[in-house]
Amino acid sequence: MEGFKFEEQEFFACCGSSKFAKEMSKASPFSSLDEAVTAARDIWFNKVDVTGWLQAFSAHPQIGHNPSPSSHSTSAQWSKGEQSTAFATATSSSLQELSQWNTKYREKFGFVFLICASGKSTDGILAELKRRYPNRPIVEFEIAAEEQMKITELRLGKLFSTKEKVPSTGNMNPTVAAKKVEEDRVSIIGGHLSASSEISAVKTQTPTQTRPPITTHVLDVSRGSPGAGIEVCLEMWKGHQPRPVFGESAIGGWVFQGSSTTNSDGRSGQLLSIVDAVNPGIYRISFNTGKYCPGGFFPYVSIVFEIRESQKLEHFHVPLLLSPFSFSTYRGS
Repeated sequence: MEGFKFEEQEFFACCGSSKFAKEMSKASPFSSLDEAVTAARDIWFNKVDVTGWLQAFSAHPQIGHNPSPSSHSTSAQWSKGEQSTAFATATSSSLQELSQWNTKYREKFGFVFLICASGKSTDGILAELKRRYPNRPIVEFEIAAEEQMKITELRLGKLFSTKEKVPSTGNMNPTVAAKKVEEDRVSIIGGHLSASSEISAVKTQTPTQTRPPITTHVLDVSRGSPGAGIEVCLEMWKGHQPRPVFGESAIGGWVFQGSSTTNSDGRSGQLLSIVDAVNPGIYRISFNTGKYCPGGFFPYVSIVFEIRESQKLEHFHVPLLLSPFSFSTYRGS
């Protein structure tokens, strides 16, 4: 069988979650970097739990600090390289300010500020930290998870660059076989890595989607826990008008797309089929909050949003922060 085979510890260097490393090792070998990235995204977002996310976050040194000697050697080396631009552009005052803001961030959110630092200056990182600091914890937690995935993809590219794909040559002439190995190596590295500088990010083709294009989850802020067992319904606007108009009847305009019930983590099941591109249009996602909280203020909550043609390849996460007398939401990635 052709493919790239890696050990669990090698995947642990890419992402400091033991669950992630174990699942990636089980899924190995991979025929290409694209296949590994697709598997990594599925494992990270769908199989690694909150504890695993926090474990991965804690494996990173604070931005502006060198990794500790006890850190995984490969991971520590990569972290140092990823922060090379930040260190090169830092001054004593900017490092001091960055350290102060890192401390404030950790005190508020409970984990280290996480950003894919490759190619970013100290001032750029500091500006992003200040921009994200006002976020609600649940918002920031998901942003950090997305940043971890960017770092993981970058490191998977580095990992793949260290090994050559060994094909099953069969009766292939040894010279031809060796040439094919070299062509594969050059193709993979050339397509996914910019070897000239740490500043250039790894470029990958858009991987096949591994989760539905529209997802949601509910946090019950009055209880400080996920909102489990809430019925969720997704609809799409198909009325005679291009879009629903406030104050006008929408009877017959909304078409059912799917429904589910939130699990113990407050996350909905599959509301749409897993597709590479979602149909552009206006969607409405509704939560049966009256059944979940009979004494609450809202019999149900509906959120209407639009997916444009230019966004059809994106993933839309629409979480709900719920209490008996208020709710809020935000657009996830």
